[in-house]
Order: sequence, then C-alpha cells, then structure tokens
Amino acid sequence: MGIVSVIWDLDDEPDGNVQHVGEHGLTKEEVEGVLLNPHNQVDESHSSGLPVTFGWTETGRHIIVIWENVLDDPKSVYPVTAYDVPPKRS
Repeated sequence: MGIVSVIWDLDDEPDGNVQHVGEHGLTKEEVEGVLLNPHNQVDESHSSGLPVTFGWTETGRHIIVIWENVLDDPKSVYPVTAYDVPPKRS
C-alpha cells in the first residue's frame, strides 16, 4: 500500500516542514502530489539515509522529497524538505 497521509507542521512554524519546502518555492500540494503518486520512484538519500521520492509536480517541476516514515498502517509520512532536481537520464 502506498502513502495514505502526509503530516505537516503549522504553516507559520519557523523551522517546520512547510517553511522548508517553501524556501525552495514549493507548495504543500506539489509535495503531496509527488508523495501520493504510487508510480513515483522511492529511493534512499545518500546523505541522510532517509527515504526519498522523485517525481513531477502538476506545475511541471521535477523534485525530490525527503521524508520520514511516521506510521505504517495507515502509511503516514512527514516530509522533511523538497527541492528541484534534474530528472534521471534513461
């Protein structure tokens, strides 16, 4: 089963995940669109070891979302940050 729920901090939390993705010009909706798409590639971050998901936003940006698993049933995740990355070449 894919991700069911995405957990966000309050919009005005200074060190919260909403602020972290906003610093990269992304919205919660863009991040959720990538996380909730079961066809997107999930991997592991080389630097943090956290899970990451790559995908295209509805606005045409290719991003990586770094997240933490919060709960397995139902699958709930906490996005740590997200930012633009070039798509992998085939």
